[in-house]
Amino acid sequence: MAGRGGTDHHLQSGTDALVNAMNLITTTSLLSARRVHCRSTQKQRGVVAIEFALVFLFGMLPLLLLMLAGVMIFAVKQSLTLAATDGARAALHYGTGAPNGNLPDACTTALKDMIWLFGPNPPKDCGTASSISNNDATAQITAVTDKCPSAKETTCVTVTTTYNYNESPLILGTGSLYGWLLKAPLQSIAVIQVYNTQGS
Repeated sequence: MAGRGGTDHHLQSGTDALVNAMNLITTTSLLSARRVHCRSTQKQRGVVAIEFALVFLFGMLPLLLLMLAGVMIFAVKQSLTLAATDGARAALHYGTGAPNGNLPDACTTALKDMIWLFGPNPPKDCGTASSISNNDATAQITAVTDKCPSAKETTCVTVTTTYNYNESPLILGTGSLYGWLLKAPLQSIAVIQVYNTQGS
């Protein structure tokens, strides 16, 4: 009986040792699986971050630049229209010395409305000239006197404002992109009657 009891004791100890070993192996396997899962999750997050950066750089960023360039082109067009209109109205500031319209005033007034298109060192006014342009001739203002198109017996002042966006884009790289759409410099023309020869 004593021998049998000893044998049972050894069997129980062996069984406990085997169970403990299996539990240890299971625990180790679970920990390893969790570590692998965590590493896999971190790698996936890293891949997603890289994909997002690439999509933003090559997809969203060019689109945002094109949208911003479109807004800037619209702003340029609005400035040209306002400058031509105000310049034509300023041509009415004439007296006996300028019966056919004050062209220098028309030019200077138009310049004030679109001065931001003339670069970092724009001129303050047109002086006694009726036209002006910046150094690279991408922004221009011209005021001329001629017969009115609708009635040859009347005199009109025509103020033309121009900006070449293809040659001087406000956002680098967008000039050639919008070249196919613009095809010509942005321009605005305003005409106003200043003198009627029938009334003289």
